[in-house]
Amino acid sequence: MILPIVTEPNPLLRQKAQPLKKISKRIRKLAQNMLETMYAADGVGLAGPQVGVGERIIVVDVGNGPLALINPEIISNMGQERDVEGCLSIPGRNGYVTRAAKVKVTGVNLDGRRIELESEGLLARALQHEIDHLEGILFIDYLDRAGGEAD
Repeated sequence: MILPIVTEPNPLLRQKAQPLKKISKRIRKLAQNMLETMYAADGVGLAGPQVGVGERIIVVDVGNGPLALINPEIISNMGQERDVEGCLSIPGRNGYVTRAAKVKVTGVNLDGRRIELESEGLLARALQHEIDHLEGILFIDYLDRAGGEAD
């Protein structure tokens, strides 16, 4: 089921998401619906708050297959890269954002197993972007420091 995407300036996007205690049938269905919504909108990532859910869940797919993570955390990062980002919750706006070039992320998959994932390139950028959403941070918050909007 395709879910409505919450857009700026909805205050839900600025609230910190709450940790999930267990992986339930509801959470698995939510992850599936989030992936369907992301694909329908031609996105590469989506976080719970973007679909009105204040829980720490993200989905990403940068072309390597879908990934859903519960309670994701960045545990290390390395280097820096500046590139253009956009956001399904801020339609029509893009900007240059500097992020870590590589990140190691930990979280729980939909089978309830804790996983650790090392990433770089677009996957690293997408993970950082979606985890920011769980903290109430949007990519536009970085624009002044990163050099402004893109054409």
